[in-house]
Amino acid sequence: MHTHQDGPVSPNFSALPMQGNVSLEGLEASEQVSERLRQAAKHAPRGHCVAWGIPFEIGEAVLLADQPVEVDFTPFRAEWLVFLHTSDERPWETQASGFASPMTGAGRLNEHAADYVISYEDGSQARAEVRRRHQVGAFARDWGENCFQAVEDHKPFPVRAAHEQASDFWGGSQTRVSGWDYGPWVNWLWAWQNPYPEKPIHGLRFEPHSGVLVLSAVSGGKASEPPLRWRTRRKAVLHLPEGEEFRPELDPDGLLAQIRLDLGQVISAQPRPVYPAAGWPESSPNQVPEISQREILVEYTAHPDACFHLSGGRVIPVRQVETGQEAEVLQPVPPATQRVRLKVVERASGRAVAVKLHVHGAWGEYLAPVDRHRIINWRWFEDYSADFTHLNQHPCTYINGETSLDVPLGRIYVEVTKGFEIRPVRRWVEITPEMDEVTIEVVKVLPWRERGWVTADTHVHFLSPVTALLEGAAEGVNIVNLLASQWGELMTNVGDFDGKTTWGSREAGGEGEYLVRVGTENRQHVLGHISLLGYEGGIIAPMTSGGPDESALGDPVGVLLTEWARRCKQQGGVVVLPHFPQPRGEHAVSVVSGEIDALEMTSWEDRYSGISPYSLSDWYRYLNCGYRVAAVGGTDKMDAMTAVGTVRTYARIPLDQPFTYLAWKEAVRRAETFVTYGPLLEFAVDGQPMGSRMSLSASGGTLQVTWQAASMTVPMTRVELIVNGEIRESVAAGPETASGSWSVKVARSSWLALLVRGQVPGHPEMIAAHSSPVMIDVAGSPMLAAGDAVTILEQIEGALAYLDTVGTRAEDVAYKRMRLVMEAAHRSLHNRMHQAGFFHDHTPPAMHTQGH
Repeated sequence: MHTHQDGPVSPNFSALPMQGNVSLEGLEASEQVSERLRQAAKHAPRGHCVAWGIPFEIGEAVLLADQPVEVDFTPFRAEWLVFLHTSDERPWETQASGFASPMTGAGRLNEHAADYVISYEDGSQARAEVRRRHQVGAFARDWGENCFQAVEDHKPFPVRAAHEQASDFWGGSQTRVSGWDYGPWVNWLWAWQNPYPEKPIHGLRFEPHSGVLVLSAVSGGKASEPPLRWRTRRKAVLHLPEGEEFRPELDPDGLLAQIRLDLGQVISAQPRPVYPAAGWPESSPNQVPEISQREILVEYTAHPDACFHLSGGRVIPVRQVETGQEAEVLQPVPPATQRVRLKVVERASGRAVAVKLHVHGAWGEYLAPVDRHRIINWRWFEDYSADFTHLNQHPCTYINGETSLDVPLGRIYVEVTKGFEIRPVRRWVEITPEMDEVTIEVVKVLPWRERGWVTADTHVHFLSPVTALLEGAAEGVNIVNLLASQWGELMTNVGDFDGKTTWGSREAGGEGEYLVRVGTENRQHVLGHISLLGYEGGIIAPMTSGGPDESALGDPVGVLLTEWARRCKQQGGVVVLPHFPQPRGEHAVSVVSGEIDALEMTSWEDRYSGISPYSLSDWYRYLNCGYRVAAVGGTDKMDAMTAVGTVRTYARIPLDQPFTYLAWKEAVRRAETFVTYGPLLEFAVDGQPMGSRMSLSASGGTLQVTWQAASMTVPMTRVELIVNGEIRESVAAGPETASGSWSVKVARSSWLALLVRGQVPGHPEMIAAHSSPVMIDVAGSPMLAAGDAVTILEQIEGALAYLDTVGTRAEDVAYKRMRLVMEAAHRSLHNRMHQAGFFHDHTPPAMHTQGH
């Protein structure tokens, strides 16, 4: 038997036992209803049911077709009657032309279906008209044919996001809510207000007018206003008893085990975030709150007569909660009813600027702008709005200088950040009934942009170009490289690629300070990934090769990273090895072949671990062998847990050149770059910038290294000089500024780079910034470290082995072409080792008969 219970029962209503004229089982054989209704009748609910908190007893129903039906009751009084009923389908009638006139729609808008006559004990009557799409709707309706005065019998409820459930309805789960107004059988609830509540009612008479209605049950009760109309959202804090843990799981009706509402619905419940109150202005930006274990922040919507039903059976009226009478169990949170316009301006110019914004109330409740998510979904490919949630505990959003929020009266807490050169702001604001605008000023304190340095994130996915432009501007990232790609059978951002447009540029109608360019990340699961940035013309496809995880099942290994790189360069692009060095495969071929412009240090979703020493160690071995490749930073952003530019590239454009995407590409190609999580730096060797290549005589020489570092976001701890992969100099640094110089003797070919360490309070020290190298060529001294060269050769040999053995084989011509590309790179480095006189063991791809 199909029952229906969408929550607890309100004590304000009672089911009225009703003797109808047909069993619901009998509907399945009735000739008075449509075939479609007969088929659907088996899904009709029966027995004890609860709909919108109102109880119903469904036994025999009233089939209202061509004759009136009367039902008697034991006399009762009620302020409201709630009818649980539905209508059979009414075919849409058209003329010979195919058109209908007058047009009432498939739902037969305003068609008089029946009269419900209420009989009082004193002999008087009250008559209520029932019209389609007003008081009653169809048992199975077309989309958009809703009722205006009735609701579907299952109240709306929250649903879990796709990653929280086994769901095959990904899109629907993203809404986090269900109206439940579809199904094989839909009953409609209509609440009728009794004009004579003091009179006992003893019967109902149902008079048909057009079509067929099925009345399943009636309930009676009291309510201070229409019982099916809920108020806007409110919040409260639930204090769990000692020893009781919060259980966040939702049942199929969207209900929690520990707190429910009868005439209403719990929207969400989560452990309360506890932010510093008095110390808020002095606390660190992006600092996550503590999470309470016994205080649960509950959001709900309810009728004023509703009751909370708690675990253990306790029932508390909503009115008592909202007036503070039950504060030891449920404490009211001031409602966010004051609409304010928040504006963020740059102090120097007074101009509104894009920023990352966080606002919360006195109980830690996140106060999102009216056009942003209140609950941010941080999972992979589940959310692409302009939001960010730090460690899934500190929600933020991006605004283009101005936004509107609904906030409570009293104190609210505001955080504003914008990249690494603007001082972060944390302040509180007292909201009064007269206040309708809040202005926050931000101040730029580090002038790196004025010195020619521009920022970039080399690796972002899934955002639209316009959203990427907003997030880049709000994070102080001048260039966002948005990468189209393929994931098995899934294509992303491919429609945004046109091979020519730079969003935000003056040519595209923008201001030219913040830019977005769509490139591609081409990928092979074993051989590696490669980012192709800013190339012109047609998309470089296929974007994946060789089967899962990256490519589709059955795809052959038909193209190499090195070949993708060559096509990118032919089309004017920049080539980056993303999230270096993983996957650790064929990219050794690409570097040795000279096709790589930069290696990318990646944050993943981590703001506190810094640049990976593992990544640096792998990069250093190429530098030790003389392959100059720049350092860049890219987040690989694929969800709301990663902010654009968490780790970023700084590249310097000469002050006499305008900032354009082309100028940025040139800066990356010449390796005048550094990568950073916050500290900014300048570094020169004998006055030559990072990326330079200098020549010395065979006797070498002494070089003067100068540097400067500053940080507003990550306190610095040490600055170190790296020479050939080893720390040559190391000095303590102040948290915000540091500078210095060293004299360095160089006797053989070497490379020099600057490394900055930092430490966010409460987290381990990390490598927070690293420059690209300055390469020093000493005559007669080849830059070739034998041990590193062997590991590079072995990596190429591994890629060859994959191509020869388990990689899905392409046609013979393609296979041979790819093998020749790999062999040429192997031979190039191998010959260099021979020329330098380095002995090494050979593996099969390099076997020959000459001496070692």
